[in-house]
Formats: sequence, C-alpha cells, structure tokens
Amino acid sequence: MQTELSTISIFVTVVEAGSFSSAAEQLHLTRSAVSKSIARLEERLSVSLFKRTTRTLSLTAEGTLFYEHSQRAIAEIHSAESLLDQGKITATGLLRISAPVLFGQLYVAPLMAGFAQQHVDLQIELSVNDRTVDLIEEGFDLAIRIGNLPDSHQLVARKLGMHRMLLCSTPEYLQQSGPVNALEDLQLHTTIAYASSGHLQKWQLQDEQQQQYTVKPKAKFMLNDMQAIKDTVLSHYGIAWLPDWLIHKELQEGRLVQILAEFTSVHFPIHVVWPALAYMPLKTRLTIDHVVAALPQQLKA
Repeated sequence: MQTELSTISIFVTVVEAGSFSSAAEQLHLTRSAVSKSIARLEERLSVSLFKRTTRTLSLTAEGTLFYEHSQRAIAEIHSAESLLDQGKITATGLLRISAPVLFGQLYVAPLMAGFAQQHVDLQIELSVNDRTVDLIEEGFDLAIRIGNLPDSHQLVARKLGMHRMLLCSTPEYLQQSGPVNALEDLQLHTTIAYASSGHLQKWQLQDEQQQQYTVKPKAKFMLNDMQAIKDTVLSHYGIAWLPDWLIHKELQEGRLVQILAEFTSVHFPIHVVWPALAYMPLKTRLTIDHVVAALPQQLKA
C-alpha cells in the first residue's frame, strides 16, 4: 500500500498540533484542505485515524500505530536530507562479511577496520572461514571468494584481482641445498606441502606456453595451514607452493625467492559477491565500492 509522503506529513502535523486548524496554520493551508487530506488518507487505509468531537481530536488505536511509524519515517527522511546537505553519506547498522581465513586476516580485516573508522554508526562482523557460506541462508551481506564462481542467478559478483601459486624458498636454503633448475630437481629437495585429512595437495603448474604439469611433492613436512607453511619455509627448511598475495612482501624484501619462475599455477579470480536483491542497502553498496577501490591496489602492491 503506497501513501503520499505529503499526506503523511500533514497527518503527523495534525497529531502534533492537536487540531486541524492549528495544523493548517503551520502548513499554510486551509482547514478544509487539511481535513480533505486526512479523509483521503483514512479512505486509502480503510481505518479511522481520529476520534472527532466538537471540542476534541484524539487518535484511535489504529491512528496511534500509524503515527508512531509515520513519525519515525519522517525523522529518517529528515536525517537523510541533513546528511545530503552536509555532503555526508554514511553506512549504518550491522554488516556481515565472509572471507577465506588467511586472506580475510591479511587483507579484508585491515580494510574493514579502516572502513569502520569512516562510518562510526556501522558495525562490522567479519567471519573468516574456508567453506563456501550460503550468503542468503546464513544472512551475510557480502563475501570475498577465491576461485572460479559457479553460475548463479542469486548472486552478483565484481572481480577484484587474480590469485596464483608460486614455488618459493629462502636464499639460505638454496645456498645450502643447491639450485633448482628443472621440475625434476624438486624430487632432490626438501618440500613442505599442504595436506588435509590425509589428502596431499598436488602442485598444479603451467609453463610460459601454458602447458600444464602436475607435481606430487615428496613432502618431508605437511601442514593444513598456509601461514604455517610460509613460516616453515622462512625458517630455511625447504621449498613450498604458496599464494602470491601471501608472500609478495617477502619476495620484495628478498627473504624469499621464487623458484622456477617460468612455472606458475593456473590463475584464479578473486571476487566480491553479494545477493542479487531488488534493493541493495546503502551499507552494502558503500562497502562494495570501498573494497573495489582499495583491494585491487593492495593485491598489486
């Protein structure tokens, strides 16, 4: 049911003024125009909003309910107008985000902390989990996802960057154990691999001609956490296959070196995704804009 905002404003003014005549003076309207506006509103709503006597005007139960909601709606409109006048567009309420554990800790959490400082009335709940959450069923506003996305009419996505895996080690380890000049040389070195529930992650590589190779590392040490693998590599223990966004700082500093640079993994996209809704809340729209503007630059840093 749709009601004109001007009519609602007249109704609220009548209630707060205490009479049709006083409301008419405040609104610079005739008493007849105010009375007809309220009559049309009551007809549209199919209820009586006022109890009228020759001397008093009071709200019915339905009128009281409608006034309380109308008053809040008009207050929200005035608040929005004020923010627009001040040039301030801010997010409010609770925003729920899902992200992969390590990526969420390293990139999404700092990004959202800065965003929260810009929007003092916004609460942010960041859930880091490597499973694919159901945004709609579990009530998330948006998610960061790494990898190819399945076709879905329920979700909308924006690409943020690319994810790839690199072979790496420390200069100290290579100085002690010798260089790696070919894929076959990996079998002669100590390798650290990702494993979960007894399943070892194979290294999916491709060369510059995009010919693909599968390497099953002869792992001396297996862990189910990429950060732990990185820490083990940094202790000069061996060679590992790690996400580029996880090690780019160490590569820039020279603490790690890329091995067999002509071999990288297949590239996988990184997206921000959100439910395909007819109405997108302002908090979601502003967050997406912030992520799209900032995260790609961080991934390239």
